Amino acid sequence: MSTYFISDLHLCEQQPLITKRFIQFCQNQARDARALYILGDFFEYWLGDDALDKTAMAAQKALKALSEHGTEVYFMAGNRDFLLGQAFAESCGMTILNEPHTIELNGVQVLLVHGDAECTDDMAYQKVRGMFRDPQWQQNFLKMPIAQRIEFAQKAREQSQQHTQMAMSETNEIMDVNTQAIEDLFIKHPVKTLIHGHTHRPAIHKHGENTRIVLGDWHHQISYLKVQEDDFQLVGH
Repeated sequence: MSTYFISDLHLCEQQPLITKRFIQFCQNQARDARALYILGDFFEYWLGDDALDKTAMAAQKALKALSEHGTEVYFMAGNRDFLLGQAFAESCGMTILNEPHTIELNGVQVLLVHGDAECTDDMAYQKVRGMFRDPQWQQNFLKMPIAQRIEFAQKAREQSQQHTQMAMSETNEIMDVNTQAIEDLFIKHPVKTLIHGHTHRPAIHKHGENTRIVLGDWHHQISYLKVQEDDFQLVGH
């Protein structure tokens, strides 16, 4: 049976077509899979398991049906949905994975990360990332009224878009993973294959004897990695 990997759908109320694509994906390609791994930025933002909108509930329904059909579903947080918690995961029949995470795939050890931690050239972003991933900051944020969380998320999205535009105008490379950061991952973890998302630059890269597979986003089409035996196939990029 095949195993599927996806990331960077950025599901939100403003992009209903992407939600429709994901539901179709769950009802078709992923339905006969052994497992589905979601490697972060599944949602454009996540304000807490107590603040579900129509998009979150639609995704919840699709994932629950997929899980009940027999496909194992795993989720790793990205930089947009790092507050997604155990309550929502359990309602979907989904298992949360900490980053980084190693799996055995057809007898091969494979390392999974979202990819944002490896974009070390973007020092301003890494500083913000450290704050958002701090357990105390998360606890304080989730205590806020939902309306206040929504307001914060809207401002954060605007600032993120401005930062991305500025970084890309300076150099396109600042938005990609750092080569040394990738090499460090391969040194630290005894694997030959790495799968990540975040950069929206789907491709299969060779790093000497190692392989790095980058997942695509879903802004224009369904995009996923299909693994069957020793065949790694990027679809929809």
